[in-house]
Amino acid sequence: MMLDQLDKKLLFLLQTDTKKTTKELSLKLNLSVTAVYERIKKMEREGIISNYVAILNRNKIDRSFVVFCHIKLVQHSREFLTKFESEVVQLDEVLECFHVSGDYDYILKILVKDMEEYREFMVTKLTTLQHIGSTHSTFMIGEVKNTTAFKF
Repeated sequence: MMLDQLDKKLLFLLQTDTKKTTKELSLKLNLSVTAVYERIKKMEREGIISNYVAILNRNKIDRSFVVFCHIKLVQHSREFLTKFESEVVQLDEVLECFHVSGDYDYILKILVKDMEEYREFMVTKLTTLQHIGSTHSTFMIGEVKNTTAFKF
C-alpha cells in the first residue's frame, strides 16, 4: 500500500494521541469523518497499524531501573537460538529482545525497580536460561530520547 501525505499525517496524529476521535482527526486533516475512518480501517487491514496501546510511565509503576543486558550464547546452532528465544520471551522483566550482530548475540532491555531487583532477576531467572555463555550489563544513566512515533 502506498501512503499519501494525508495517510502519513493521519498516522502521525494517531501515534501522538490515539484517543482522538475520528471527528477530531477529520477536522485536523480537512477530511470527512467517513474518509478518516476508512483510511484507518484500510491501514489496519494492511497491517500498517498493528496495535493500539497505552504507554505507561515506568517511574510511576516502580520500573525506573533500565538495564541493557548483552548476551552471548555458548554456541550459535539453530537449536540453541530457538531454545534461548523461547525462554527469554517468558520473562516479564524483559521488554525487548534483539538478535544482533557483533560481539554479542542478543541485547535485552530489562526494566526493574532497582539494582537489588535486577540482581535477583539475574540470579533466579536470566542465568538459569540454557545456553548462555556470558552476560554484560549496562545501566541507563539518563534518557535522552524515547519515542514510539515514526515521522515520514
